[in-house]
Amino acid sequence: MHTTLSDGSDTFEEVLAQARERGIGRVAFTNHDTTRGLDGAVVLGERFGVQVTGGIEVSAYDFKRDRKVHVLGLGLCEDAPALVALCGPLLERRNANSLWQLDRLVEAGYPVDAERALALGRASTCLYKQHLMAALTDEPYVSPAYRALYRSLFKDGGICDRDIAYVDVRDAVRAIAEDGGMPVLAHPGQQDSYDLVPSLAACGLAGIERHHPDHTPADHARCTQLAERYNLVCTSGSDYHGRFGSIPHVGYRVPQA
Repeated sequence: MHTTLSDGSDTFEEVLAQARERGIGRVAFTNHDTTRGLDGAVVLGERFGVQVTGGIEVSAYDFKRDRKVHVLGLGLCEDAPALVALCGPLLERRNANSLWQLDRLVEAGYPVDAERALALGRASTCLYKQHLMAALTDEPYVSPAYRALYRSLFKDGGICDRDIAYVDVRDAVRAIAEDGGMPVLAHPGQQDSYDLVPSLAACGLAGIERHHPDHTPADHARCTQLAERYNLVCTSGSDYHGRFGSIPHVGYRVPQA
């Protein structure tokens, strides 16, 4: 789950309150490229009667195949020096790029509330595209109008269509393991990263995310097969981002095997 410390709309406390209300006894927080706040989240979880697993979702890249790959790290605490060293510069690059995108929106005359965007960024670890969109439109994330606006600006050659340099996926796996976490290949069906499993398993991959809102029954089966072949743990995740994502509430029902 993602919070205001990356590209989610809810705080740790808001997520935990919703988890308790929905009868969920355990959650994993995996903010993008940061472990900030995890120790406090564990303490908060005790107050809400919800067990918290600390984690991260590293925004990585497979330079051999020229594609984005996300790697989850589970079982982490806030003190994660290898990940801080790896992801700190990445967050700086993302923040600089988002500021550039904000400038493009202002220069082009879009009705973006720059102060609101910057305030959201200050409450996070950096400024995200989701903050820019929240300052630009009140349309919900799942609406066709939101999707069309996002794509016209940030994709397909739009005025904000500029990406950043990500970290190498193998470095991400190694850093998670070095900090005592379990490296897990995130939503391989979404990013078509199944073919990476053999090489990542060789450098320490320990799990694969089988259940994810974007995965199909075919993805579930493929993850299970790869987990058995490479001795990986299968995990499940909702990829919850609050108002900045498509999952309307904390948690989702996992299909039975």
